[in-house]
Amino acid sequence: MFKIILQAPHPVAPFNECARDLRIQNKPLWLLQRDILAPFTTHEIELPPEARLPQTREPCLVYRDNLFFDEPYIQAFIAEALKRPTASRAAFSANDPAFKEHILPLSSAYTPAGDIYLADLWYFPNGPEPDVQPLVIDLLAREVGYYHVPVYMALEQGDLVYQVPLRSLIAIETWVHIFVADMVFGLFGRGARFEDRLNNDLFFKLGVLGRALYEGKQLLESSGAVTIGRNCVIDPTAVIHGPTSIGDHVTVGAGAVIENCTIGDNVNVSQGCQLMLSVVGDGTFLPFRAALFMTTIMDNSMVAQNTCLQMCVVGRNTFIGAGSTFTDFNLFSLPIKARDALGVLRPSNRPVIGSCVGHNCRLGSGMLVFPARTIESDVVLVASKGVRIIDKDVHYEDSDHHHMAVGNQHARLYPRPGEEKSESW
Repeated sequence: MFKIILQAPHPVAPFNECARDLRIQNKPLWLLQRDILAPFTTHEIELPPEARLPQTREPCLVYRDNLFFDEPYIQAFIAEALKRPTASRAAFSANDPAFKEHILPLSSAYTPAGDIYLADLWYFPNGPEPDVQPLVIDLLAREVGYYHVPVYMALEQGDLVYQVPLRSLIAIETWVHIFVADMVFGLFGRGARFEDRLNNDLFFKLGVLGRALYEGKQLLESSGAVTIGRNCVIDPTAVIHGPTSIGDHVTVGAGAVIENCTIGDNVNVSQGCQLMLSVVGDGTFLPFRAALFMTTIMDNSMVAQNTCLQMCVVGRNTFIGAGSTFTDFNLFSLPIKARDALGVLRPSNRPVIGSCVGHNCRLGSGMLVFPARTIESDVVLVASKGVRIIDKDVHYEDSDHHHMAVGNQHARLYPRPGEEKSESW
């Protein structure tokens, strides 16, 4: 099958980088797409936004390069599309709970068509053609709770829940969509599929139970639920619950707790760290007692000791100082707003959510960051009396390094479109 990739040129704030190059599930999005589609496609072409589709008569799969999709969705989409004589375009039912709750908010990538929304994913059995029919794939969403909270936090919604799909497709237009793709559709989805398979596949269940008995561990601590790469050093007092995947050359210190996480290669998780439902990118360093809850950290970043990140997204090559706290709950009964793809503040449709830090940032110790605030790539914030509480979005122009004698030692690596990079160190 011929794969045609359509570029989505608009960068995602605050990273100032296109979605295809951002990490989802600890892989660049373009690589994740390629790996998932490898069994179905043999060759590919990448087209700029306004280019015409090539004229060919062979079967084609066409998609926008800012789409996150998982293997179960692609398998279902292609299987149903192959049954049709005409071309198909991926679509969502407007009543699908996962779509309404997590995909549509803050988005502009979907085309409404009656009671469905069209996504930028097509299958052409005989090459590109104008006659395309929508194909709605049930995401198989299920309600999964993630907090049992006091009633004043839940408001009229009851306990805080996600609509977790067993099949996932979402356009990455904002940092909140990265959070949804990594946490709700990624880690929660992996856990839901693991639980679903335990309940419905007797041989799989017996295999996992057999490993647990042989290894003398609880089921979620056994190798049936926890995969560990090569050359890892894990302290015997560390607690690791699955489904969790740990890469190669990883060090986990004494007393660390890891639950339902994806840990990349060359990661150092020091003593007493607490990691729950988080994606930790390659080369990350977490000193003692760092805490992550439902947080994504991209590659080669560091979160210093006694810092707590909840429901956050952190870019690559970033440092967050010791004793910092990223809050996720609005103290007043007001909706938490986040910026959409056009930079407009809109309700995030999340009762609790953290914040986002871009690439190549340096944040001093003791920072307090309010919910849904963003810090643009290449920003330096030095802890001082005037800079400790981050209650608004921080842009590159607000960076402290502009006013420091050594400011020229911090290079700008991720400028906005039309602006230039500065010289590297």
